[in-house]
Amino acid sequence: MGKTPRHSRPPSSPQHALPNLGPSDPVADPDEEVQHPMSDLEGSVKHIVFFITAASVEEGERIARSLLEERLAACVNIVPAIRSFFWWEGKVQEEAEVLLIGKGRADLFPKVQALVRALHSYTVPEIISFPISSGLPDYLSWIDDSTLPPGFR
Repeated sequence: MGKTPRHSRPPSSPQHALPNLGPSDPVADPDEEVQHPMSDLEGSVKHIVFFITAASVEEGERIARSLLEERLAACVNIVPAIRSFFWWEGKVQEEAEVLLIGKGRADLFPKVQALVRALHSYTVPEIISFPISSGLPDYLSWIDDSTLPPGFR
């Protein structure tokens, strides 16, 4: 527990570099902010589920409340005790974490990412999303009604 939290940038030495993805793939600068599209369906995806891991329940609650206060999520669940195994700084690490599961709109996800990065203790936090391909219409409408109106800045 608490061995090596992901609070620092990974080293940029070749032994820790990302695997070669092919001769035509550019090498990414690890300090460059990259926006990855959700999928080829990004334009047609309206609602998402997103996952965020945090170092403690307190940090997870702070992030969850901020997402709700800013109306970037309609709901955030906190799964309080997960055990994470991951590669970090060239070796397998193990940490106790909490998992946040949020529901919101795809067009707000860049704002979700920015807010979480500003509040999170990790330099490279997990902030990932999945499209909701179908759902109870009333629930999806509730997501819309509970989050910022489209086009609101």
